[in-house]
Amino acid sequence: MNVPIAIARAAAEEARPEPPANIRGLLAGLIMVLTLAALDQNIVVTALPRIVSDLGAISHLTWVVTSYIVTATMATPLYGKLSDQYGRKPLLYAAIGIFLAGSVLAGLSQTMTELIVCRAVQGVGAGGLLPLAQITIGDVISPRERGRYQGVFVAVFAVCSIAGPLLGGVITDLLSWHWIFYLNLPVGVVAVGFIAVGVPRSPRAVVHRIDYAGAVLIALGTTGLMFVLSLGGVTYAWSSPEIIGAAAATLAVTVLLVLQERRASEPILPLHLFGNTTVAVAWGVQALTFTGVSAATVFFPLFFQLVLGFAPAISGLLTGPLMLGVVISSVVGGRLIARTGRYKRLPVLGLAGATLAFVLLGWGAATGRGIPFMEPLLVVLGLGIGMVMPTMTVAMQNAAGASEIGAATATAAFFRSLGGVLGVALSGGIMAMRLQAASGPMTQIDPNTLMKAGLQQISRLPPALAATVIGFYRDAIAATFLVGGAILALGFLLVLFMPELPLRTGRNT
Repeated sequence: MNVPIAIARAAAEEARPEPPANIRGLLAGLIMVLTLAALDQNIVVTALPRIVSDLGAISHLTWVVTSYIVTATMATPLYGKLSDQYGRKPLLYAAIGIFLAGSVLAGLSQTMTELIVCRAVQGVGAGGLLPLAQITIGDVISPRERGRYQGVFVAVFAVCSIAGPLLGGVITDLLSWHWIFYLNLPVGVVAVGFIAVGVPRSPRAVVHRIDYAGAVLIALGTTGLMFVLSLGGVTYAWSSPEIIGAAAATLAVTVLLVLQERRASEPILPLHLFGNTTVAVAWGVQALTFTGVSAATVFFPLFFQLVLGFAPAISGLLTGPLMLGVVISSVVGGRLIARTGRYKRLPVLGLAGATLAFVLLGWGAATGRGIPFMEPLLVVLGLGIGMVMPTMTVAMQNAAGASEIGAATATAAFFRSLGGVLGVALSGGIMAMRLQAASGPMTQIDPNTLMKAGLQQISRLPPALAATVIGFYRDAIAATFLVGGAILALGFLLVLFMPELPLRTGRNT
């Protein structure tokens, strides 16, 4: 680094004011924002088997998730820029308002198409919840101390991931899946109240030129990629004109996006930050981690309910060990970072453990292992994931310049969302292909019938045929676990190349 620039940065950091006195109120507001996003995500996943049984084919399961993630992916980078221009608090209000509107509409849905569209509306609001919380905390907390708070944030997600599936199962059993969306309303009202009191107004506004063209190209490219991964080899052959055309269009949109971001005065995806090795590796590791985790965990409730035969409420409890591991490692890891100033060893160890856990989960699912074998592996998986995500955020924000922290954080959220889209679409496509390959003339089961069979339909089959169908699903879900492990292994190899920079003690604002 140029010496005068380094001296100027150090002097600027020393001159920055101390964190606000109402830091607890600020944290309470941000925690409620994260609670809103995390509860909805985990409640919906638990209720998905019942939703697709009521509204449509099980082949549509991934679309309920991906419609949400696609719009969140498109909106996420915009929130970073807009919050710089109009302040964090107004954008938090906007994100929560859009999210709650989508929740009400989703609860009122009567068809699968309506639900998918309403989930897309929810995603527009959800795209701002996590990045705005991270950016706001980055405004007032130094990188070295930030590990504590990022660990708390991940722990909030983990606790909600334990409570969410349980609530989703209970609500689905006692009322209906429609009510899981209405639960967001009281949580959102409380979040708005805490934000009004705890989040300070931005002292100054930065005027930006918003890259709307880049946002549209991101949406088009993400949708095209999802179309190829989810429908290729299932609805359409890989060599079909539909898939080849969609793949070509996606590639063309990607090229246009790169050209647009290179000429935009303030690109929505700051390409120059790819030249910062730490930032680029942190983005890549987060994307791969979310891809691998999303590819496998979206089918945990289906595995527990369909293959192992547990009720929705119980299946929610069975995911608890996963989140328990995330809570422990994220909180402990954050404190270790604050104490030692070292962070690279955590994601290296975490990704190695998570990869091994996924591989063993895939083997256990395929060979008929039960809860005593699977649950300890969920703890290991959670411990590994909890060491990765908050650590990568701290490393990225520490390496980015003070003026780039908002763009870097929003871009990281974009890559996490993109990873979620790819993971869900990829796993849905793999599952569909495995089910089609397993059925057919040799088993006297129509592939289309198998793909449309929900929990209620399978329960009405003759016992022998039902056991055969469940066996097909067991093998298909096991394949998604193995794919998740392979993707996390790529993340492990990538993080080895990440430089470990000293953590600054000054604030970023």
